[in-house]
Amino acid sequence: MTETEETRKEPEGMVYPCRFRVKAMGLDEDDFDALVVQIIRRHCPDISEGAVSLKPSKNGKYVSVTVDIEAQSREHLDAIYDDLTAHDRVLMRL
Repeated sequence: MTETEETRKEPEGMVYPCRFRVKAMGLDEDDFDALVVQIIRRHCPDISEGAVSLKPSKNGKYVSVTVDIEAQSREHLDAIYDDLTAHDRVLMRL
């Protein structure tokens, strides 16, 4: 039996839909967290208030924004990460 394209691209254990944490990092400016939520909300309109957490860097220059979402598929996650990567204020995403 040969692997299908679907089984090759999904890591073992990922079953969709599933809860997933998307993280983006950038300069700690007043509205960076709102920007990240706005980008992710294009793909996940039902983000609740408790789904977002912030963690400033040690020196306070950067901030990490984590958003808990319901990922529908690998393509869904790829679209979110593509939009985050495309924005010049997002320095890194995980």
